[in-house]
Amino acid sequence: MTQHMDKTAIFDTLAMQATQRDLVFSTGAQVALKLRRALDDPDCHINTASRLIQAEPLLSARVVAIANSAVYNRSGREIADVHVAVSLLGFQTIRSLAMALVTRQMAGKSKNPLQQELVNKLWEHSAHVASLAHAIARHVTHQDPEAALFAGIIHEIGGFYLLSRAEDYPGLVEGDFDEWVEGGEIKVGRAVIGKLQVPASVTAVMETFWDGFLSIPPTTLADTLLLAEELSPVPSPLHKVDSKNTDSSMKANIEMEIGEETLTRILAESAEEIGSLTKALQF
Repeated sequence: MTQHMDKTAIFDTLAMQATQRDLVFSTGAQVALKLRRALDDPDCHINTASRLIQAEPLLSARVVAIANSAVYNRSGREIADVHVAVSLLGFQTIRSLAMALVTRQMAGKSKNPLQQELVNKLWEHSAHVASLAHAIARHVTHQDPEAALFAGIIHEIGGFYLLSRAEDYPGLVEGDFDEWVEGGEIKVGRAVIGKLQVPASVTAVMETFWDGFLSIPPTTLADTLLLAEELSPVPSPLHKVDSKNTDSSMKANIEMEIGEETLTRILAESAEEIGSLTKALQF
């Protein structure tokens, strides 16, 4: 009980700090945030966006990689130029990639092998969910796939902030994450996405996602994210108990209402695109 209360108090503190203080980011993430702000200007020129992207090699590499993925590059002709990649992808997708870099680098590099393993696994999970959400939005729920991609990228952003502060709170990432699942991720996640000025439409999706109620049949953007989370082949390391329950009622309902054969066919037909996008998102 003491451990539970201690962790709960830490989550409250982290949420308060995320709200009241400036979040500390790596140089690359700062460039990505500057890019996102620039893209919010309706008068932003593609040359400006390309120049900002080229200032951060890691972001440049991911933009080009995404542009060459099966989802966006239908012609199959290799793209090597950032400007061409930006033209192909459009600003909405570039915003998602900028936020992907911010999310991925939030936790930084840790000397603690356990903590670094959690960071790596959490991003691998996020990349799978984002790619699945993009495909599900296109083929199942008929929502905006770019909005689904963005939501998938940030859906564990509170967890990355938690891991970024783990060294300040010894023992925080040891043991299970029941307390985190029971309320910590909502408090901290809500504070972080608020600080990062995530659009209200996506914030609303996250609130529904945290509630965990999947409509049957799935039709909304929140349903898209919940379904992608359930179907991810890589579970979140912060949700070990839920993710290992492969016979969950949610999954049974998905198979019953959508039809396992139909969903399987959709995922099989989209497998190349999902795999290509997931790989391109690996920072």
